[in-house]
Amino acid sequence: MSESISTTRRKVMLDGLACASALSLLPVANAFAAHTKTPSEAWAPPGLTVPTGDIHDFDFFVGHWNFVNRRLKKRWVDSDDWETFPASLVCNNHLGGVVNIDEGVFPTKGWSGMTVRLFDRAKRQWSLYWINSSTGVLFPPVVGGFNGDHGVFYGDDHDDDLPVKIRFLWTRLGPDKAHWEQAFSKDGGKTWETNWLIDHTRVKG
Repeated sequence: MSESISTTRRKVMLDGLACASALSLLPVANAFAAHTKTPSEAWAPPGLTVPTGDIHDFDFFVGHWNFVNRRLKKRWVDSDDWETFPASLVCNNHLGGVVNIDEGVFPTKGWSGMTVRLFDRAKRQWSLYWINSSTGVLFPPVVGGFNGDHGVFYGDDHDDDLPVKIRFLWTRLGPDKAHWEQAFSKDGGKTWETNWLIDHTRVKG
């Protein structure tokens, strides 16, 4: 009888541990699901669709670049006070162009960053993910593509605790220059505040 009770207790304990372990993994699973949503679930402003693109959209960016950042010091206060700082990056294609990765260094900030771009062949859309060395957190993606020399990408994120919509605008300016803009919207895409501008120049040689 004591052996039966002991066995039952062990089974209850193991079942409890299994449930606790499964529950502890839920936040991780939910975070992964949120960060890897398919392009068909991606958000676009009312009346617009998420742009499509081509697997070669970011071929132009392969190589070594210097860039100048201009970033708003304070958001949501109708400010025109910008900070300017330098950076550089190296970009490469992987897996036949389905993956495009750049790694940048921001020497005056003390951190580095990486953008991982994944091309969905079926949807013909890019998902762009940002990782900052100061946090090690994979940010939610923006999704879209290029039409000619202009790329548009939309996504969902938080600015501190405020839910925001995000828009990336890319402009190719010939083989050796490119411009990038980041804007946030807190009203569902009706109005946008541009808060980060980058001008890229290719490093020759």
